[in-house]
Amino acid sequence: LVGKSDPFCVVELNNDRLLTHTVYKNLNPEWNKVFTFNIKDIHSVLEVTVYDEDRDRSADFLGKVAIPLLSIQNGEQKAYVLKNKQLTGPTKGVIYLEIDVIFNAVKASLRTLIPKEQKYIEEENRLSKQLLLRNFIRTKRCVMVLINAAYYVNSCFDWDSPPRSLAAFVLFLFVVWNFELYMIPLVLLLLLTWNYFLIISGKDNRQRDTVVEDMLEDEEEEDDKDDKDSEKKGFINKIYAIQEVCISVQNILDEAASLGERIKNTFNWTVPFLSWLAIVALCVFTVVLYFIPLRYIVLIWGINKFTKKLRCPYAIDNNELLDFLSRVPSDVQVVQYQELKPDPSHSPCKRKKNNLG
Repeated sequence: LVGKSDPFCVVELNNDRLLTHTVYKNLNPEWNKVFTFNIKDIHSVLEVTVYDEDRDRSADFLGKVAIPLLSIQNGEQKAYVLKNKQLTGPTKGVIYLEIDVIFNAVKASLRTLIPKEQKYIEEENRLSKQLLLRNFIRTKRCVMVLINAAYYVNSCFDWDSPPRSLAAFVLFLFVVWNFELYMIPLVLLLLLTWNYFLIISGKDNRQRDTVVEDMLEDEEEEDDKDDKDSEKKGFINKIYAIQEVCISVQNILDEAASLGERIKNTFNWTVPFLSWLAIVALCVFTVVLYFIPLRYIVLIWGINKFTKKLRCPYAIDNNELLDFLSRVPSDVQVVQYQELKPDPSHSPCKRKKNNLG
């Protein structure tokens, strides 16, 4: 209102957090700070939050950006449009960052198969009608894919379309007669390759989830309404048990929906690094299953699992497949990490010319 602010930045990478100094009474601050982080996981997300310092009370939120490390172009000074707290829509302001990421691809790939680092400071889950509805819709979409696939298979048995049923019957006989275990990763490998050629040929089958995006945009407004309603009625404060159950259901729906979306986004090449890693893994599995009998593979797996605690008493028990999928962003995270297009007049080059003028 007075045309002034006292902005400072908080830069976070997992549990590492650094602050800039405050530039007082300035709407166009220049920090010119260089920060260095030790990257433990290349799939981490760099978060930069801008606050307005207030000496009498807590700092006011001005804007935030979340930048996946794998999306960074080294040495490029880039303008990032600041977003709201939910990272769903723009707020006023643009921040200029120049970032360099140096990592070893082999070590990063191996790191993908172990558990993610958990953040020590996370926002406490709270009940939200909009969030509960959004998670229900996301889960429903994943379940509907399986239901539609089941209906499609059943229609082949019912001969609703004779040519399709005949083709499915011939394919069934061929596959069952010639089936080998190595064909399972081979089919997944072919699916990944097919989607890759669709993308490079311009026939990208990835579609933005408008339902999720629209609900994300409305979430902040709905949350504010929920807060006001809860303050007036005092309903949530009176029935803590129901609130805890609803939060549990809300979180379970989120986990179920996220798992389905992460699998889809792996095959949709949402994060090329992870899709290439999946191709390498599937190639290895195909070759191993082709040349090594299944009993030997199960035997090696069982010996490793039974002796893991004996060999490494402090090792964390994990599932490599789930650890891999945890690095793939869900549809909600894809929206949050999506960069908003800045005003062309906000480019760094034009900004320098204006300052010289």
